[in-house]
Amino acid sequence: MELVAGCYEQVLFGFAVHRERKASGGHEQKWTPVADFTHHAHTACLSAVAINSRFVVTGSKDETIHIYDMKKKVDHGALVHHNGTITCLKFHGNRHLISGAEDGLICVWDAKKWECLKSIKAHKGHVTFLSIHPSGKLALSVGTDKTLRTWNLVEGRSAFIKNIKQNAHIVEWSPKGEKYIVVILNKIDVYRLDTASVTGTITNEKRVSSVTFLSESVLAVGGDEEVVRFFDTDSLMCLCEFKAHENRVKDMFSFGIPEHHVIVTASSDGFIKMWKLKQDKEVPPSLLCEVNTNARLTCLGVWLDSVTDPKESLPPAAEPSLVSKEEESKSSTKESGDVVLEEERQSKPSMKKWGLTGVSKKPTKGSGLVSPKKKKMVDTLEKKRKRKKIRITQ
Repeated sequence: MELVAGCYEQVLFGFAVHRERKASGGHEQKWTPVADFTHHAHTACLSAVAINSRFVVTGSKDETIHIYDMKKKVDHGALVHHNGTITCLKFHGNRHLISGAEDGLICVWDAKKWECLKSIKAHKGHVTFLSIHPSGKLALSVGTDKTLRTWNLVEGRSAFIKNIKQNAHIVEWSPKGEKYIVVILNKIDVYRLDTASVTGTITNEKRVSSVTFLSESVLAVGGDEEVVRFFDTDSLMCLCEFKAHENRVKDMFSFGIPEHHVIVTASSDGFIKMWKLKQDKEVPPSLLCEVNTNARLTCLGVWLDSVTDPKESLPPAAEPSLVSKEEESKSSTKESGDVVLEEERQSKPSMKKWGLTGVSKKPTKGSGLVSPKKKKMVDTLEKKRKRKKIRITQ
């Protein structure tokens, strides 16, 4: 098990978590995070992280996605397709990665060959967050165009567009996929999948920066404060709250192993903390371990090397395409709050397999993997070009 976190200081940290039986005996274990690696691949602060059984991928304000091989502990290369800060990264199984960015694009990547299967203009503004349904058949995205969009990954098209009154910055499916939540500032709207309507709204004290489902009905919420709260998404009541950090909570991650159900928190105070959840979610969790990175943390993940994900890939039909830019421009929306169902269209494919669509053809942007050596060379040339430009202007 390894804790992985990115920060404003452009570094990815890795801490191996060692578990040993306590000297006092019994079944109690001592959890100890030990520094394992630091990865200095980006040239700007890290903004997103995703993990599968082999790789950690990180997104940054430098507009690149870097791949780190957790088995070999080496840089595996970079994906340089987006034009804008990478805002969200999600793996589905070990075969596919989906990325979203401030350029409004959502890209589907083959996580074996590291080639771009499809690039779509998903939002008119930034893509702020995306979430893949547990089945792999649906995805949700939110953006700065005040829309919540549902993507049909089986047929490869846009399914619904819902206008919302404000820009949402988080969307998340529940573990079974029967409900999902949409976050706007400190408000959390709970939706049912079968009706696509809001069943209730949870109000947090401060702006929400991270959420993670602990069960189908219990949601952990962290934000611009030191406290983490557990909410019941059915009753909308706060079950408990506890002080997790000395500064705002930036990201959270939860997972289950045979002995424990664990939630991990990362904060601007530099600490990553692991908490053991109680059976009764009205009782605050107990601290398992903590580590101080001495950095301003921005994103968090956990690599569970012993866990294999049975969901190896998205449905095959999702590989060639989602929705083309032309289809997107034809979609119509009604007044705020209405849902629009996209009509099925027998449109011709707008891309070759493994190709791209609707993107500018810059020399450094492409559909495949850029080696660490080549990326370093490109960065060096870019720095020289900027220095030369500064001298000329002076």
